[in-house]
Amino acid sequence: MDTRPYAGAVAKATSRSWRKLKPYGLIIFTALLLAGLALFSAMTGSIKVSFGELLGGLMSGTNEQVGIIKDLRFPRIIVSMLSGAALAVSGALLQAVMKNALAEPGIIGISSGAGLVSITVVTLFPMLYFWSPLFSVLGGALACYLVYSLSWRTGLNPLRLILVGIAINATFTGLGQSFNYRGSYAVTSVNQAISSIFTMKTWEDVHILAIFGGIGLIVSLLLGGWCNMLAFNDETARNLGLRVVRVRLLISAVAVLLASVATAIGGLIMFVGLLVPHIGRALVGSSYKLLIPFSAIGGALLVLAADTIGRTVLAPAEIPASIIMAVIGGPFLIIMLMRSDRLNK
Repeated sequence: MDTRPYAGAVAKATSRSWRKLKPYGLIIFTALLLAGLALFSAMTGSIKVSFGELLGGLMSGTNEQVGIIKDLRFPRIIVSMLSGAALAVSGALLQAVMKNALAEPGIIGISSGAGLVSITVVTLFPMLYFWSPLFSVLGGALACYLVYSLSWRTGLNPLRLILVGIAINATFTGLGQSFNYRGSYAVTSVNQAISSIFTMKTWEDVHILAIFGGIGLIVSLLLGGWCNMLAFNDETARNLGLRVVRVRLLISAVAVLLASVATAIGGLIMFVGLLVPHIGRALVGSSYKLLIPFSAIGGALLVLAADTIGRTVLAPAEIPASIIMAVIGGPFLIIMLMRSDRLNK
């Protein structure tokens, strides 16, 4: 009996099953990398402990070094991961809304607009610090509206989007830096928002970012289907029953919330929302039902890696995570612009 047709069918079915499972495997693998890096980051630095010492100290509460790590290093690690996740997912959502792979909250000025309002509120009304993420959303929403309205003619041209975003980003950044001349407290706020040094982050910062950012991340996981439908032209999407304007506004609002909260607590970090979704499309595909969770995990991994490198490579001096991301993201943006230019010819 010739079994070759049966063997061929089995091979094809196995191949199809592997292609379906591969994205989930990559997401799980990235999550394991994140967990491993978080553990390494917790054990490495000016105070170094072994895994056994860390675990034993957390359980007993008698190890002073582990107590310092728990109070200072753990909040820093969690804030960097949540900030990275929020920025990466925000970039993915903005790219779905604007149908543009170059849309990113840092590049188009959303982060700088959010940072400006956050700095203003914290400087003038310190008692409202807990609510600063909500105020920063107003600045991010204003920046998003300006970019969208000024870039739109018959569509969102990639180059026009970048140029308008750079102009808006420079304007809001300049206004934020003007607070350097209004006293030491404002200088501290501005430096944290611009340089993204996670050194003095506390558990209060973790709570704020977990509440506001967590809401945005959970909602974003439910928006994957709508993001996929926005890939069609508007008429086709409407024929499929999608209320295009309302969906765009909702997805944009979630993207602005995520970017604004991350900027208000973690500081201004560019290119995370550009790098991670692009890598995600190459690894798990273009479906936002997979791209959004991958972006959340990948963004957390990228920012935590940048912060860990920044505080260990030249210890005791530190390199802000924003500088490391700029060194990586700047050339990446140039490459993407060159590719976009070739495709448009």
